[in-house]
Order: sequence, then structure tokens, then C-alpha cells
Amino acid sequence: KFCVSTKAMRYYKCMKLLRLSCRKVCERVKQKGYLWKGKHMQARLLRGLPRTLPASAPAGLYIGVLTSTKLHKSAVKRNRMRRRCREAIRLTALPLEKLPAVQLLLLPRSSSLSAPFDEILADAGHLITSL
Repeated sequence: KFCVSTKAMRYYKCMKLLRLSCRKVCERVKQKGYLWKGKHMQARLLRGLPRTLPASAPAGLYIGVLTSTKLHKSAVKRNRMRRRCREAIRLTALPLEKLPAVQLLLLPRSSSLSAPFDEILADAGHLITSL
């Protein structure tokens, strides 16, 4: 039997970012969301819960990531850009307890592939403080 302490459970709960899914929801955030620009990523922000969820859904960051083939032809490198940006957002949101319900659509730039992770973390920090 697998036993997890309460401290570990709080850690796992804070770690998980909520996923922004459904094409209509992503398109709505893309069209109506506020544009935030950073050095290694851009983001579209829309306050509130996604329409596909009930009102009793937990508040937090609902994140979707878009990368087109214009960024890089290799799918492996596009996925690496996605993972690096998502992880930077997760690490900056980890110590925060109360987050507003926000829908984020991340758009990594090609510089996020080769940039030091500290710079991507700084970008994510600026994004989270703008919320």
C-alpha cells in the first residue's frame, strides 16, 4: 500500500497546473484575451473559468500551450519549448497559495529553446506578477 504524508499531498496539489483544453476555449482566449509579451514567451490572458467547466471548479491557472511549425520544423524541439515554458510557470506559481481563476494561452518564442532556464523563469515571474 502506498502511503503519502499530508505535506507531500499539499506539494502535489500545488504542483499541478490545470489544463486548458477544447479548441473553442483556446480560440476564445486567443481572440478575446489580453496579450502579454515577454522576452522568451508571449501569453494571452483571460480572467475567469473556462466556459466548459461548472462554476464549482477550482480556481487556478488553466494553461494551454500553442507552438506552430513556424517556430521550428522539429516536433521534438517544439515540445521542448512547450515543456520549458510550462515548467517555468509551474515553478513560479508553486509558492503562491491563492491564485485567481485565469486562462493562459502560452506562445513560446524560438529563443526559449536555447535560452538559459533562469531567463525563462524571470519571464514567468513577470507574467505571474502581472496577474
